[in-house]
Amino acid sequence: QVHLVESGGGSVQAGGSLRLSCVASGYIISRGCMAWFRQAPGKQREGVASMNRHMWPSAAESVKGRFTISYDNAKNTLTLQMDSLKPEDTAMYYCATGPSSVNYCSMARSYYGAWGQGTQVTVSA
Repeated sequence: QVHLVESGGGSVQAGGSLRLSCVASGYIISRGCMAWFRQAPGKQREGVASMNRHMWPSAAESVKGRFTISYDNAKNTLTLQMDSLKPEDTAMYYCATGPSSVNYCSMARSYYGAWGQGTQVTVSA
C-alpha cells in the first residue's frame, strides 16, 4: 500500500518561491500517474500538475510557466517547484497517485486513489 508524505509548505510573500516534496513508500509511484492538487477554503480540490510514467508533465493554465513538477527516481519523491507565487495560490497542497496512462495524466480528482495528508501554502500580498 502506497504511503505519501508531503512537506515544504510555508508562508511567503507574493513573488516568492516554495518547493514541495512528496515522499512515497510502499510503491514506486512513477509506475503510474503522479499529481499535485490544491484546495483553498470553501473551494473544490483542483489539479495543479501531473506527470505520467514517461515523465510527461501537465499543468493547469493558472500555474503554467510558474510551477514545475518533477520526480526523483532515486528517492521515489515527487516535487513541485513553485515560483512567482500569488495570493490566489494559497491552499492546502496534496500529492496523489493513480493508474498508469499512455497519454498525459488526468488532473481529475476522481482518477487518483492514494493521497497524502497535505501541506499548507500561504501567500501574502
